[in-house]
Amino acid sequence: MRLLVLGGTAFLSRAVAEEAVRRGHEVVCACRAASGPVPQGAGHVALDRSGAGPAEVRDAVGVGWDVVVDVARQPGWVRASVAALPDAHHVLVSTISVYSDTATRGGGPATLALHEPLRSDEGTGDPADADPAAAYGRRKVACEEAVAEAAGHWVVRPGLLVGPDDPSGRYPTWVRRLLDSAPGERVLAPGDPDDPCQVLDARDLADWLVDGAERRSTGVVDAVGPPTTRAEALAAVARAVGATPTWVWADTAFLLERGVAPWSGPGSLPLWLPPDLAGILAHDDAPARAGGLRVRPAEETAADTAVWLSTGPDVTLGGLEGSEEAALLTALASLRP
Repeated sequence: MRLLVLGGTAFLSRAVAEEAVRRGHEVVCACRAASGPVPQGAGHVALDRSGAGPAEVRDAVGVGWDVVVDVARQPGWVRASVAALPDAHHVLVSTISVYSDTATRGGGPATLALHEPLRSDEGTGDPADADPAAAYGRRKVACEEAVAEAAGHWVVRPGLLVGPDDPSGRYPTWVRRLLDSAPGERVLAPGDPDDPCQVLDARDLADWLVDGAERRSTGVVDAVGPPTTRAEALAAVARAVGATPTWVWADTAFLLERGVAPWSGPGSLPLWLPPDLAGILAHDDAPARAGGLRVRPAEETAADTAVWLSTGPDVTLGGLEGSEEAALLTALASLRP
């Protein structure tokens, strides 16, 4: 198989290229290589997709590709690549952020409504499009529209991807926090222990994307890991790194009242979402499992992420400062008998 990866130097797209090379396919990564070199065994063609039309894309990558894997979030980029290579089978990595319903649990493509598409790559001047998270989901809807013009296409909507090379810092924040914890140390945990949590190792998704490329999968599917609880997800990380924390759970109201941010970034407790967003971490995983998605143990993902962190990657971790966490633990203790 001749496989063109639009990207190939970071996280998921790199893992796709690595897996396809491992299986003996001819792989070329088309990108600027700004995030680093392409995987060993893959070819590289220079391509800056910003402002590149179909002719520029075709001139850069050539023709005769069996499958194109695209992780773009700009609709114009997808329109150009599909127009340049209309006869290839296009695999678009979309996102569950395309869904406007973030509260319903157990949903998927057949049950959840989508955002209205945002077909522009640039700002529209509409205040509603100023929120990067909202614009991201809407642009991905437009990317899905664009890839539907290809002769064959498969749209995969991942949930939260984790593992080594994760640039978001969300999951690695918990791995680092527990790696640094002393035996029995009190560690602040967000929300309810039984809140839903759902993560997928990017390497497992990459394997499945190559599977789908080989068999020319079609349709639309959510790519999500097995549903679990936040307590079990954090416990798996602790087991993987040999930590024995004393978990102190703080409910959502307590955290929001004190300005703790959910999900990611400085001053946050990652992987925690308020109830109106809890559906993001509780999608139906049955279709992906039925389609052959294989998921490694959570402890393996956490252990490998810990090894990656030991190499000192250039990634910004979120979470609370030690003094912020200590102050919240003190405040919780004062509220409890």
